[in-house]
Amino acid sequence: MLKIGVLGAGHLGKIHLKCIRQIGSYELVGFFDSDELTAKSVEEEFHVKAYDSIDELVDAVDVVDIVTPTVQHFNCAATALGKRKHVFIEKPIVATPDEASALVRLADEAGVKVQVGHVERFNPAFIAAEPHIMSPLFIEAHRLALFNMRGLDVPVVLDLMVHDLDILLAVVKSPVAHVSASGVSIVSPTPDIANARIEFENGTVANLTASRISMKNMRKTRIFQRDAYITVDFLDKVTEIVRIHDQVDANNPFALTLDLGHGKERQITIDKPEIGELNAIQTELESFGDAIIRNSTPAVTIDDGVQVLRLAYRILDSVEASSRRIKGC
Repeated sequence: MLKIGVLGAGHLGKIHLKCIRQIGSYELVGFFDSDELTAKSVEEEFHVKAYDSIDELVDAVDVVDIVTPTVQHFNCAATALGKRKHVFIEKPIVATPDEASALVRLADEAGVKVQVGHVERFNPAFIAAEPHIMSPLFIEAHRLALFNMRGLDVPVVLDLMVHDLDILLAVVKSPVAHVSASGVSIVSPTPDIANARIEFENGTVANLTASRISMKNMRKTRIFQRDAYITVDFLDKVTEIVRIHDQVDANNPFALTLDLGHGKERQITIDKPEIGELNAIQTELESFGDAIIRNSTPAVTIDDGVQVLRLAYRILDSVEASSRRIKGC
């Protein structure tokens, strides 16, 4: 059994504590939070030990689960890797590309497992859709959220859009060729709304929108490819696959037949795969434990997290350039 400790006991940290208790491969040793009132409250609520320092907790475990604010990720991970502990680190992996490069070096030197918490990879709606995603041509994603004080320490691109950037890089197997983006700061010093157009070398184009000051929550992605149109609703856990067939099956009562004229017909079918019941956060933490025990590659590697961060910064650079052009008008 792997001894695990959690760094950070805020909203998400408490969810991690609950999930870890449900995973048989882990023994929850304790947690650390720099806020004494939070630490005392969580210790009483979860009946788990609150450690007095990061070092003390790291020394007591095999696995460190980092759920602190993003700006603290690097220092926490560096401490854990310096003591050769396996690290699960929430998204975004760290705050800057320079920190990411340094973290990769530390992980290589430590020779341990590192997994990044891009949880949408474990969303049952995406799991149901993934086998059907083949060579996307165009991808459109909207991730909108009601205003919440959590996450304001980073731009919306690092707070929300990173989820869709990870999914994007997971399904498009091609280098990014060009990025153009715009964004607006409304309630924080950094962009709260952002839109990015990402073009890949293989011709795939993606249009991503993220907002943390919307009137409703939405997490939808639409994927267009030559044989199908796939929709994934990450929030409501619904997946639909619309296909166009050259061959018409007259015995299919659920298909829609299109008369194209001149005796040509095509048929449309809609498939709604069964969505499994699972807790995505618990599943990703469980998968990390399995990777450690089996000495296999984590589902979301440190390199995956770094590539997402670098793409996010290309978007932020484009947002900044766009803002300068507008101000110069």
